[in-house]
Amino acid sequence: MPPGSPATGSLLICATPIGNPRDITLRVLDALAAADVIACEDTRRTGALLAEHGIRGQLTSLNDQSERAKAPGLAARVAAGETVAVVSDAGTPLLSDPGFAPVRECLAAGLPVKVLPGASAALAALLASGLPCDRFRFVGFLPRREGELLAALDGPETQIAFESPRRLAATLAALAQQDPERSVAVCREMTKTHEETLRASASELAAHFAAVEPRGEITLVVAGREPRGAELAAALAVLDELVGAGVKPRVAARAIAPLTGLAANELYEARTQGL
Repeated sequence: MPPGSPATGSLLICATPIGNPRDITLRVLDALAAADVIACEDTRRTGALLAEHGIRGQLTSLNDQSERAKAPGLAARVAAGETVAVVSDAGTPLLSDPGFAPVRECLAAGLPVKVLPGASAALAALLASGLPCDRFRFVGFLPRREGELLAALDGPETQIAFESPRRLAATLAALAQQDPERSVAVCREMTKTHEETLRASASELAAHFAAVEPRGEITLVVAGREPRGAELAAALAVLDELVGAGVKPRVAARAIAPLTGLAANELYEARTQGL
């Protein structure tokens, strides 16, 4: 059936509060009240949200494990003329939350997909961080391995990531070892009672959270870095000057490594290989 025909419904991506319950839009409340079915991560949590606003609705679970299997059925309901609302437990669906599979299913079938914007922990943290907002990249949940973690946060634009409070100290320590002066903001419990944003260098925040155990949901905002190729080239130019002045390559590499955020072995090997 062609999109926009009278019998075609819509898939609605609805943002819900990330903490403060009043951060839900009137448009989302209207949509949830009118929806034929609401696909949500946790039916109990969404049920409580609906009850708070006097809304009764048909709920179906939609989580990371089930969304691929349920996407065709939800698309079929939209094709039959129903309105399907998708919500996550908090914030905007699809951003490190379920919802991508039904969106793709509906788009592939030529069915309407609409976004009802609202609360987002990533954007709230970015705006609170004091770091540049003109170019940014959301990387989702960070990998555990240090090399992959640093690679995920590399790049010239401001980086936004979600991190577990149990791993925050290790993540900050890795950032501090790479670049002690890199600006970082740790945003905790956004919009909630104990909301807190700490802004400092990576080394300062690493020292703080080595002594203080963080709690709650963490969004990390990290200042951008120059492209690695340019950084390495600049470091190698300094290394060549020292070697030209008579300093042994390994000694020179160890001397400038702390100033560049690059490993001494990496600098030495890059010079040896002519990179």
